[in-house]
Amino acid sequence: MPTNRLSRAVNFINRLPQGLRPSLLSLLFATQVRFAGTARIRVDSLTRQQACLTLRNRRRVGNHVGGIHAAAMALLAESATGFVVGMSVPDTHLLLIKTLHVDYRRRATGSLRALATLTPEQLMALTTQTRGEMAVQVAITDESGQQPITCEMIWAWLPHQ
Repeated sequence: MPTNRLSRAVNFINRLPQGLRPSLLSLLFATQVRFAGTARIRVDSLTRQQACLTLRNRRRVGNHVGGIHAAAMALLAESATGFVVGMSVPDTHLLLIKTLHVDYRRRATGSLRALATLTPEQLMALTTQTRGEMAVQVAITDESGQQPITCEMIWAWLPHQ
């Protein structure tokens, strides 16, 4: 499968000892997506098929009722989906979020975990189509195992102009 700069960097990091990977993946992420870096989103694991990111419930991302702020929850979902799609988009293309739809279902308890996944068909589309768009699955769970939000993230890719 073709590689891009992001996937080459991640593949290098993924060959290092397990204990170093989350910190280095998170540093890579924070340098590429500065806004998400300010929230201190942690990248636990990243492959072409799946991204697992976490966001600790800290004052920096908190709301007035002691939970993670709604905007920070959306940022976590957008970050996980964007990172996993970004692993397969050619360097000659631009990746853009087209739709970010978030439904807030319940108050989050503690820290959050985002798990974004791509199907084999989606991976094939990213590497063979010049332009396109896709809905990327992401599940956000809190410390109780519940999903405080449900999301629809649609990403588009097109050649740089």
